[in-house]
Amino acid sequence: MTRKSLMMVSGLAATGLVAGALIMIRPALAGDELRVVSWGGALQSAQRKALFEPFSQATGIKITEDEYNGEAAKIRAMVQAKTVSWDVIASLSEWVTLLCDEGILETLDWNKLGLDRTKFVGASDCAVPAEISGTVVAYDKDRLPNGPKTIADFFDLQKFPGKRGLWKTPRGNLEWALIADGVAIPDVYKILNTPEGVDRAFKKLETIKKEIVWWTSGAQPPQLLADGQVVMTSAWNGRIYDAVKNSGKNFGMMWDAATWSASSLWTIPTGTPRREEAYKFIAFASSPQSQANLTRYVPYGPSNKDGMSLVDPAILPELPNAPEHTNMWSVDTRFWNEKGDVLRQRFNVWLAK
Repeated sequence: MTRKSLMMVSGLAATGLVAGALIMIRPALAGDELRVVSWGGALQSAQRKALFEPFSQATGIKITEDEYNGEAAKIRAMVQAKTVSWDVIASLSEWVTLLCDEGILETLDWNKLGLDRTKFVGASDCAVPAEISGTVVAYDKDRLPNGPKTIADFFDLQKFPGKRGLWKTPRGNLEWALIADGVAIPDVYKILNTPEGVDRAFKKLETIKKEIVWWTSGAQPPQLLADGQVVMTSAWNGRIYDAVKNSGKNFGMMWDAATWSASSLWTIPTGTPRREEAYKFIAFASSPQSQANLTRYVPYGPSNKDGMSLVDPAILPELPNAPEHTNMWSVDTRFWNEKGDVLRQRFNVWLAK
């Protein structure tokens, strides 16, 4: 945000028109603050520059940051114990609906937010999508100068020998296994919704099981590549972009069969004492301009459709929802809400064998 635009936002704060959202904002009081939890790393650094700091400057509300790895149990525990210490949570799409149904997350008033729900990709009753992220196959160009070209290459140990990194979850990995085994992307969930399809996915994963290094946090994939522990790995595109741009790593990204999703969503835990401030922040962070500003610091696309036209054309090709990324797919959160418990149980048993 430029100094001029920041001055304009600050001037509008008193009437409530902040970043395109109409909310009545009283003058900030000494001690006004908001505790926001997100994912750390490149994303949270970008959020700090594009969202947190401009919001504080516009409203006078101090943001205190925290980081986590998406532990739904932690959110559930604090709400049930009535000891809510987080006010706004960058939540995971995998469990947002479940916690919403349980009443752990507050049902949002979209009119109060001043946002048009129909403009957002992946919006729900309790959540406003924060950005569109991508899960890609990343590799070290020094070790694989020609790189993998398709998701089938990820499973080809003869063509590309060496360890692979995968997120320690069945979500996304089972789908990749089916695509690598010849299933067309539009048919993946139809196949995975059958016992035979699940067997087929695990059978394909079994072919590389001994060569898999499992990761559990977004910071690990670029580190695994940098340390030479893997030749390629699944990774969040923003983490790899950051490693290349800011750490000088010679990493590449393969977009074939990559996933895009509104995987991170702004939510409010039930029982926060700073509900009004939380609404103001989500309204600010979800405006087209704020989401476009975020792309200047991390290549995650706007979930607000009106934000795409405001993105710098030079940055656009790096975004998961860029028009040129055609052979991608989106995780079916409804499927995983229905089948996730059973598939995770089978996945854990499979891991233990």
